[in-house]
Amino acid sequence: MSEDERRVEAILQNYELKAPKRYKYSQIKKITQRFNNEIGKGGFGTVFKGKLIDGQEVAVKVLHQSNGKGEDFVNEILSISKTSHINVVMLLGFCFEGCYRALIYEFVPNGTLADFINKDKSNMEASILWERLHDIAVGIARGLEYLHRGCSAQIVHFDIKPHNILLDKKFRPKIADFGLAKLCSTRKSTLSIQGKGGTPGYIAPELWFDNFGPISSKADVYNYGKIAFEMVGGRKIFDSKIDSSSEYCFTYWVYNHLNQCGNLDAYGVTEETEEVAKKMILVGLWCIQKLPAERPSMSEVVEMLKGRIEDLRMPPNPKWF
Repeated sequence: MSEDERRVEAILQNYELKAPKRYKYSQIKKITQRFNNEIGKGGFGTVFKGKLIDGQEVAVKVLHQSNGKGEDFVNEILSISKTSHINVVMLLGFCFEGCYRALIYEFVPNGTLADFINKDKSNMEASILWERLHDIAVGIARGLEYLHRGCSAQIVHFDIKPHNILLDKKFRPKIADFGLAKLCSTRKSTLSIQGKGGTPGYIAPELWFDNFGPISSKADVYNYGKIAFEMVGGRKIFDSKIDSSSEYCFTYWVYNHLNQCGNLDAYGVTEETEEVAKKMILVGLWCIQKLPAERPSMSEVVEMLKGRIEDLRMPPNPKWF
């Protein structure tokens, strides 16, 4: 056993009474029918669909053998084991045996939010689509609110993005992938971290530039704002006159459009669905403010999404992008 493996083993044994069930690698192979049904893949490893002995369907994330020193693995177990919320995926077990590492989650059948955003929704009635998008947005916000304020230890995710949001059979969102998560006392408002974790395009500016403000749960708020824009935009939201690959163009253009004429006619949004779309855009604009102090908390985001559109103010101009 390597030094890194001994260190991870020591942490897991110290945490044994609170950790989820531990499985042997031979059991993982049996649960996944020898890794027969692959349902996802990424830089971290591969996800397989499986079934526990009681018949419950699960998703088994098998990590690459060369996956660092084990920090992400331990982070995921320690952080998600402290959670119990309808909008946070449930960790049911894990495997740590030599170089083999795996995490067993509840199976969530409707894929990721990224899948839903990118799929063709032209056959879905507009009012139903926007109602679903709004419900998903509220669910993600409530999940983050719980992680930031509802746990015994505050959890900052640091990698909120559509690929890490799973959708259950009722399209309720569940926050997943806690490999970069950090735990801290609920009494602390700022974090001291090493490295620049996260996904390019979603990383909050304070993680790159010290003068932008302290690192805190507001980094997740920034990520959430990016998701809100993607949910509104999908692949077809961009005006034909601007470069659809440019986040700057979209953010700047939609801000000025709302500020000048106050509606979303140019996006094909109807009077029936305009309120939901406008709410999500305004919330997104508030969440991606440059300075953490200018962003709302996730509790405030929930209130904004559930409240009246008349009560939402226009945020400062996002021209800093």
